[in-house]
Amino acid sequence: MSLNSTAVNPNPQNPSLRLRRAARVIVLDPLDRVLMFRFDVPGRDPFWVTAGGECEPGESFEDAARRELLEETGITADPGLQIARLTPQFVTVEGEPVQADERFFRVRVAEAVIDTSRHTAAEQRLMTQHRWFTRAELADWHEAVFPETILAMIDEDNAA
Repeated sequence: MSLNSTAVNPNPQNPSLRLRRAARVIVLDPLDRVLMFRFDVPGRDPFWVTAGGECEPGESFEDAARRELLEETGITADPGLQIARLTPQFVTVEGEPVQADERFFRVRVAEAVIDTSRHTAAEQRLMTQHRWFTRAELADWHEAVFPETILAMIDEDNAA
């Protein structure tokens, strides 16, 4: 069975929820700061997430990471190998409860510059800010940061 299957939940923590396959990209600049996007969803507290999003039907996690990276940041890069996987349950910005299968990739960039001109109308409305976070800032930020284990993911990848 392919792990890219949308018909079968490969980690059936809650098989009654739709499986949302997603690729997330941890983007690091030359100073090891992490690019994060702030979401302001009406009725919810603001939160910060990495670049990335849902896989298109039939799309591999690697291809989704590459596409999302370009769409959200303007960066063209090979996402490399998957560095982590999480399977959280959450409510999407559209209000749908899902069982996620999120694959994480890491990309290093030469400079801390992004282009958000490819954002969709929904992204323009909800992704209100982007910021390059230091490790200390991520560890003690006053708003929610997802994934909560981002620093451990980076550390584990650096040790590999």
